[in-house]
Amino acid sequence: MNALCKTIATKRVLCAVLAVVLAGCAVGPDYVPPETSLPPAWHSEPGDGLIAEPTDPKTLSAWWTTLDDPQLSSLIERAVAGNLDLKTARSRIRESRARRSVAKGAFFPTLNTTGSAISSRTDTNVGPDTRGEVYSASFDAEWELDVFGGVRRSVEAAQADLEANDENLRDVLVSLLAETALNYVEVRSFQARLAAAEASLQTQDESYQLALWRSEAGLDDELAVHQARYNLENTRSKIPTLRTGLREAMNRLAVLLGEEPGNLHAELEKPQAIPVPPAEVAVGVPADMIRRRPDVRRAERELAAQTARVGVATANLYPQLTLNGSIGLETLSLREPSSAWTRTISGGPRISWAIFDPAVRPSIEVQSALQEQALIQYKAAVLDSLEEVENALVAYAQEQRRRDNLRQATEAAQAAAELAQYKYQAGLTDFSNVLEAQRSLLSFQDQLHQSDGTVTSNLIRLYKALGGGWTSLAAAPQPTAVEQF
Repeated sequence: MNALCKTIATKRVLCAVLAVVLAGCAVGPDYVPPETSLPPAWHSEPGDGLIAEPTDPKTLSAWWTTLDDPQLSSLIERAVAGNLDLKTARSRIRESRARRSVAKGAFFPTLNTTGSAISSRTDTNVGPDTRGEVYSASFDAEWELDVFGGVRRSVEAAQADLEANDENLRDVLVSLLAETALNYVEVRSFQARLAAAEASLQTQDESYQLALWRSEAGLDDELAVHQARYNLENTRSKIPTLRTGLREAMNRLAVLLGEEPGNLHAELEKPQAIPVPPAEVAVGVPADMIRRRPDVRRAERELAAQTARVGVATANLYPQLTLNGSIGLETLSLREPSSAWTRTISGGPRISWAIFDPAVRPSIEVQSALQEQALIQYKAAVLDSLEEVENALVAYAQEQRRRDNLRQATEAAQAAAELAQYKYQAGLTDFSNVLEAQRSLLSFQDQLHQSDGTVTSNLIRLYKALGGGWTSLAAAPQPTAVEQF
C-alpha cells in the first residue's frame, strides 16, 4: 500500500513539473525595451544647405552617390569587399550563430552509446589461477527539463547576442564607408593644396628672377633679391610636407580597402577636384536617427542579452529535474556462442538543487549589476549619438560660411598680388609689397582648399552621425558584404 502511494505521489509530481514546463515559465526579469526621451527636433537651427525635412532612406543609405564622384563610389565598393575589420565582424556573427545553436541544444535529450571489454586474472598460491571476462554495451539518454526557464533564458541571451553582432557589423560598415570617403577627400585636398603651392612657386620664381635682373641692372638693391629668395625657398619647403601627407592619405585608403599600402598611388595620382556636396541635405528628427544608428541598436540588444542572463543566474536558485534512461547488454564471453546476454534497463528522474551553494545569489547580483551597466551604456550611446549629430550640423553650416569668406579673401589677395607685381616691375613700389601679397595669396589659397575639403568631410561626418550607409547594401539585389553574414 505504501509503495502504491509513493508511486502515485511520484506521478503527480512529474505531472506537475511537466505542466510547469509546458506553461513556459521562466524565472528572472522579462525584457522591456527602455524608454528614451528625445527632443522633437534638433537644437541647432539648420544652416546653409540643411533642411529640417525627413531624410530619404534611399539617399541616406547610399549617401556617397550625392557627391557625384564615380571613383569614390568604386573605392567604397572595394572597401566593402576587402576591409579586414568588416570580415572580422562577419566572423563574429558566424560565431554567435553557432553559440545560439549550442544554447538551443540544451532543450533536447543527450544520447550516448558506450561499450566495454574487461578482462581479469587472479593468481593464488593455493589453487589454480582464475580468469574472467565481461563485455557490455549500452545506450544512455539524459534529458534535463527546463522547468524554470534557465535554458530559455540562455537562448534569449544567445539570440540577442547574435542580433547585437548584426548591428555591430552595420556599425563597422557605417564607419568604414565614412572613413573611406574622408580619406579620399583628404587625398583630393592635398592634391589641390599641392597644385596651389607649385603654381605659387612658379610665380615666386618669376619674381625672384625679376628682382635679380633689377639688382644687376642697378634699378634695385640686393635686399629685394634676398627677400624674393627666402620667399621662394619657404614655399618650396612646404611642398615635401604636402607630398608626405598625400602619400599617407593614399596608404590609409589602401589599407581600408584591405590592400597593401602603395597599391592606390597610380590610380589616384592624377589630381581631381574635391567632391562637392549637394545643394540641400535633409537631416530629419532625432527619433529617426536613434532608430537607424547601428551603435544605439547594438547597445539595446546588448541590454536585452544581459537581462536574459539575469534569468539564467536566477534559475540556479531552483531545483533541476533530469530524466535518465539506459538500455544495456552484458555477456561473459564473445567467443562462446552458448554464453548468454543479459539485458539491463534502468531509468527514472533525478532532482538536484544547489540550495546550499554560496555562489548562487552573488552570481545573480553580478548579472544584475551587469544589466544596470548595459542600461547605462545604452543611455550613453543615445546621448553620444545626439551630440555627434548636433556637432556635425553646426560644423557643416559654419564651415560653409568660413569657406565663403576665404573665397572672397583669396580673390582679393589674387588681385593684390597681381597689382603689386605690376607696380614693382614698373618701379612704382618696393619688393616688400610683392612679398606680403604673395605670402597672403598662398596662405589664403591653402586655407581655401582645406576648407573645401572640410566642408565635404563635415557632410560625410553628418551622414555617418545620422546612421547612413548600411540599408541599401543590405537590400541590394546582388549579394553584398552585409548579406554574406
